[in-house]
Amino acid sequence: MQQLNHWQTLTMGSSLTQDKVLNQLIDEAEAIVIGIGAGMSAATGFTYVGKRFTDAFPDFIAKYRFLDMLQASLFDFEDEQEYWAFQSRFSLLNFFDQPVGQAYVDLRRMMTDKNYHVITTNADNAFYAAEFDMDKVFRIQGEYGLWQCSEHCHQQTYHDEALIRQMVREQSDMKIPANLVPRCPKCGASLEVNKRNEEKGMVEDGHFHEQKERYEQFLKENKDKKVLFLEIGVGHTTPQFIKHPFQQMTEGNEKALFVTMNQKDYFIPHAIRPQTVRIDEDIAEVLHTISK
Repeated sequence: MQQLNHWQTLTMGSSLTQDKVLNQLIDEAEAIVIGIGAGMSAATGFTYVGKRFTDAFPDFIAKYRFLDMLQASLFDFEDEQEYWAFQSRFSLLNFFDQPVGQAYVDLRRMMTDKNYHVITTNADNAFYAAEFDMDKVFRIQGEYGLWQCSEHCHQQTYHDEALIRQMVREQSDMKIPANLVPRCPKCGASLEVNKRNEEKGMVEDGHFHEQKERYEQFLKENKDKKVLFLEIGVGHTTPQFIKHPFQQMTEGNEKALFVTMNQKDYFIPHAIRPQTVRIDEDIAEVLHTISK
């Protein structure tokens, strides 16, 4: 218990600013498990609402009264041509043409020479663009740049950036030409973006399972160490992937600490409240200050 108490002295009644507290906790951790949610991308400017959304999809907003880009991306469009008219634009904006996010660069710099691993529910290109070691990143919810059979007839993903760009160039009246709809080479069904849905889950190919195995191996190798579970921008849409496992692993390890970076205040189980620190200041600003 001595190590845990020392962590607590840094956070309870401390006069340190939140960035300095987090910096010390990172320095003292023997292993860092980082969970990244949509709030991290939003903090670096990749929002699903506002001007970024309305500039890219004015026609879809006018027709369907969409409120945000994520809601729209999950919509059951009237046909495959309309689906891919939307998804091709979405993929360019949130994957192929998405710029480097400073908050991700700052996080990578913070993790230099650290024993860490990342799990993320984000499907954009932010980790690639920030030049993370992708062997240390588990993308549990898929990638906007990959495709899967809409019938999930086999566990394989595909990609074709050139075709995505062609779809965007040649679409009109919110539809792509019928001959550009990508088809499953096995069953002939249309392909769809590789992401998880409530009904059928997600195609999980060999690369996905390699990511999963590396993440689980990291957890196994470090389970008895002084582990910092650092949750950044994680909400309560899919708590089963990051939030709940982090809290459960913290409860199971008296040396562990659960740090949540979020301006929204989510429920913390009573059992781990003595092992929990909340950072409620701007994510991008805190990370940038630490990375300097």
